[in-house]
Amino acid sequence: MSSLSRELVFLILQFLDEEKFKETVHKLEQESGFFFNMKYFEDEVHNGNWDEVEKYLSGFTKVDDNRYSMKIFFEIRKQKYLEALDKHDRSKAVEILVKDLKVFASFNEELFKEITQLLTLENFRENEQLSKYGDTKSARAIMLVELKKLIEANPLFRDKLQFPNLKNSRLRTLINQSLNWQHQLCKTPRPNPDIKTLFVDHSCGQPNGARAPSPANNPLLGSLPKAGGFPPLGAHGPFQPTQAQVPTPLAGWMSNPPAVSHPAVSGSAIGLGGPSIPAALKHPRTPPTNPSVESDHVSKRTRPMGLTDEVNLPVNVLPVSFPGHSGHSQAFNASDDLPKTVARTLNQGSSPMSMDFHPIQQTLLLVGTNVGDIGLWEVGSRDKLVLKNFKVWDLSACSMSLQAALVKDPGVSVNRVIWSPDGSLFGVAYSRHIVQIYSYHGSDDVRQHLEIDAHVGGVNDLAFSSPNKRLCVITCGDDKTIKVWDAATGAKQYTFEGHDAPVYSVCPHYKENIQFIFSTALDGKIKAWLYDNMGSRVDYEAPGRWCTTMAYSADGTRLFSCGTSKEGDSHIVEWNESEGAVKRTYLGFRKRSLGVVQFDTTKNRFLAAGDDFNIKYWDMDNVQLLTSVEADGGLPASPRIRFNKDGTLLAVSANENGIKILANTDGLRLLRTFENLSYDTASRASEPPKPALNTITAAVAASGAAMAERVASGGSVSGMNGDNRIMVDVKPRITEETNDKSKIWKLTEISEASQCRSQKLPENMRVTKISRLIYTNSGNAILALASNAIHLLWKWQRSERNSSGKATASVSPQLWQPSSGILMTNDVAETNPEESVSCFALSKNDSYVMSASGGKISLFNMMTFKTMTTFMPPPPAATFLAFHPQDNNIIAIGMDDSTIQIYNVRVDEVKSKLKGHSKRITGLAFSHVLNVLVSSGADAQICVWSSDGWEKQKARYLQLPPGRSPTAQSDTRVQFHHDQIHFLVVHDTQLAIYETTKLECVKQWLARESSAPISHAVFSCDSQLVYASFLDSTVCVFTASNLRLRCRINPSAYLSPSVPSPSVHPLVIAAHPQEPNQFALGLSDGMVHVFEPLESEGKWGVPQPADNGSTSNATAASVGGSGAEQAQR
Repeated sequence: MSSLSRELVFLILQFLDEEKFKETVHKLEQESGFFFNMKYFEDEVHNGNWDEVEKYLSGFTKVDDNRYSMKIFFEIRKQKYLEALDKHDRSKAVEILVKDLKVFASFNEELFKEITQLLTLENFRENEQLSKYGDTKSARAIMLVELKKLIEANPLFRDKLQFPNLKNSRLRTLINQSLNWQHQLCKTPRPNPDIKTLFVDHSCGQPNGARAPSPANNPLLGSLPKAGGFPPLGAHGPFQPTQAQVPTPLAGWMSNPPAVSHPAVSGSAIGLGGPSIPAALKHPRTPPTNPSVESDHVSKRTRPMGLTDEVNLPVNVLPVSFPGHSGHSQAFNASDDLPKTVARTLNQGSSPMSMDFHPIQQTLLLVGTNVGDIGLWEVGSRDKLVLKNFKVWDLSACSMSLQAALVKDPGVSVNRVIWSPDGSLFGVAYSRHIVQIYSYHGSDDVRQHLEIDAHVGGVNDLAFSSPNKRLCVITCGDDKTIKVWDAATGAKQYTFEGHDAPVYSVCPHYKENIQFIFSTALDGKIKAWLYDNMGSRVDYEAPGRWCTTMAYSADGTRLFSCGTSKEGDSHIVEWNESEGAVKRTYLGFRKRSLGVVQFDTTKNRFLAAGDDFNIKYWDMDNVQLLTSVEADGGLPASPRIRFNKDGTLLAVSANENGIKILANTDGLRLLRTFENLSYDTASRASEPPKPALNTITAAVAASGAAMAERVASGGSVSGMNGDNRIMVDVKPRITEETNDKSKIWKLTEISEASQCRSQKLPENMRVTKISRLIYTNSGNAILALASNAIHLLWKWQRSERNSSGKATASVSPQLWQPSSGILMTNDVAETNPEESVSCFALSKNDSYVMSASGGKISLFNMMTFKTMTTFMPPPPAATFLAFHPQDNNIIAIGMDDSTIQIYNVRVDEVKSKLKGHSKRITGLAFSHVLNVLVSSGADAQICVWSSDGWEKQKARYLQLPPGRSPTAQSDTRVQFHHDQIHFLVVHDTQLAIYETTKLECVKQWLARESSAPISHAVFSCDSQLVYASFLDSTVCVFTASNLRLRCRINPSAYLSPSVPSPSVHPLVIAAHPQEPNQFALGLSDGMVHVFEPLESEGKWGVPQPADNGSTSNATAASVGGSGAEQAQR
């Protein structure tokens, strides 16, 4: 079929869809095989219409076309079979087995036998692999996730999952254009032609003929008034009195969202995601009167899918588990996701006009007020870190008009405050000419960076953007211009002119690698600009036609605007970028808003606005108001609002110069970690008054100020054991006690088993030494790798004593094995495995572990313990493994030949080989914030690599104590702090905290030469503690912010008196992923112990006050010391 004929099919599909020929449109999709309607497929799967599901699929693929197709049909038929078994319909199950599933027996006979054996069970959930099978609805939903990945990876579906980007009613428009052309050819054209048929060419009747009806009343054009209906006959032809100017094309406003690539579902190297199709901007259209009407066909058919988390494998086993599928539960807990509880009330001292949370330190709030003040708050601890009054830094450099204006009226208000994307700068736009840019260096360290006399009159908005990969500041003002400035030098780069009224807001964005800026003016005009001084690319009118702001959803795929008219009518709308038209209008505003309404977006899911003394929330996909919150009252008519990045906190301006911090469950948990964490009152009393330092801020000042202990909700922790996980639901630590002036700090010593909770895990007689140790991401199991290449898995079960089912020192777990009795055992080299370096890394949902013990790297299924695949035989042998935080198909593999290989599992290919170390690699950690990989080696060198191009950015050797040099056995480990900017370095001689961008050591703790070496150390899950183990069997707990010792656990607290401690000692230590005060030790005798403080204590000791104990770089006492020496350790 020719390409034009193919396009005609798409036009017909669009026409059938618009005319609601539902069955016909899907029949044509199937028969033509041009477009696979994923939404229709999903609905049929959810409804269990298996015959229709297979029939629809048959238009695109057959069972034996390829491995993807085979697995698609297998999953569907297996689900059908399990549902029959669940209904105890044996005859139906046998029929499905014989007719539908037997075809797979020739490809995997063992699997077919296993499926057949399910008939013998009273409940197929007795099969261990199916033990977590839920109800039919959830099982279908889980299967559908897998099917969608398979379909997207299948080359037969390539270019068939995206419907072309068409303007509404394209077929009707073409027919109209044809009729207009025919009418132009009429010998006697009439003003209102009578078009009664499409079967023959049109020609007007004789002048004395009957008068034709108006086009608006023509039966053929009956749906004219509807959005997307048949356009008026003159819209494309000679009857239009004045031709509307067609805007110049602008990619971004009008093109599809960027294609999202997906990992292939089996080992095949298949690139996914069709190219986006740029289109020209269309004529501005009147928004539909019905706010719920979708204004383009594409939005009904396609929605970009997110990346999958796991390495996906061919069909060879039954599904490993049925984990919870959050995507289908969102509708039921939407209210819980919204920050509605008032958790903090702050007083700024003047009325807040603009607020912005730090992009990384998500409890750090920047505030600008109506008198020009700037405030910086740590909302967790309620500390106002910074307060700056308005002041012109260099009046002589300002224009004469500004100097005159300030003399006449010195009053200045802040119009906008905003952080740069990495949080290193923030900008302030004032109501008079000026923009000030500050640099932020952590805690209360704020420094002047740039002052720009930007506009004549007020500067109404400010934004950061990075066109050409160089950070810029974008401003707009009363002088009707938009200007772009270099953020480093302040040099003006562009001036955009074209608005006829003061410019109210700017919204920079990029799509398909095209950078552009939207701007709105007080006459309601929306314009768009490229960075080229070529003028505006679009000219639209915003609802309200007065004060309008625009914002994208967090993923950049959906565009919204909020505007208030001079009469007080407020509108929040979503825009259809391909049409330049309003897609939906959200309902629920007060008829006459008292003031200009502000809005914000969060989680790619919610909208919020301050209106009618309330905070109002909408689901992005529903025009009806979701809920509204009074926030305990005391709000202005149109409060200012701002979400933090994760959407867990919402800052709201309140009456009497107040700010209320609203929180959801995760936000409350985050804030609780700050309560009562304070400095020693005695040390504070001796210091002159100054803004309180934030004890939990995650940044470290460049001058080497104390690093803070801060929990960034949902932050990533790259672990010492190859653990690279996203932490969620981290429980708050018990709050620290403020030290009384009369008390003298004393190190907490634990020497007896009764002084803490500890649990010795069930032993395995085959294991002699624990080499690697990690908690599963769910927190309910511990995985160990022994020196003889055997893996051990301990699982905790729900019980009366352990209702959560999480790992705990109060209840003994089960040493778990599948019913097959097999062990996860690594491939080993010909040499003694005890002499090899062991390493492993766990996938994000605990389904797979990648592991090596001197031989090939193995990938194991964590439910069945089966070896899924092996690769990379030595030499060289793998010595450290780390999953890429954004793509589990990419693995960084440290080697014993000192190289790092960036390996793509999907295509079985080494993408890059990094060279910079001189000895074997002993540690790897990714930062998803900085997009870097940090490596460490037995050469005591640390290297920082860009994870974009894999080039080396910086390298530095560890600062070893005098007289000590790295040995072949010395391991240097690295692990990122929760802020993803700092990382912990562990060496047998020291603990150190490094800042990544400068690769500078900001904190260091050195072990004395006479003391036992450090065997291992890790951050607690909230990065507030460091747990360190020593070769003399001592375990020490440090405060992470200053590396000061707070608690020591002696060997007598957990080892039997009959066991000599030097011969049995901890080799590895692991921190629980949600419980900050729980850790586990792996010992040299093959045992694993779990530790927690006593419930009555709730924490490991008390932090040292700032003026007591050793300094941050002090040398430690010997481990076995006593008295004053011990206090120094």
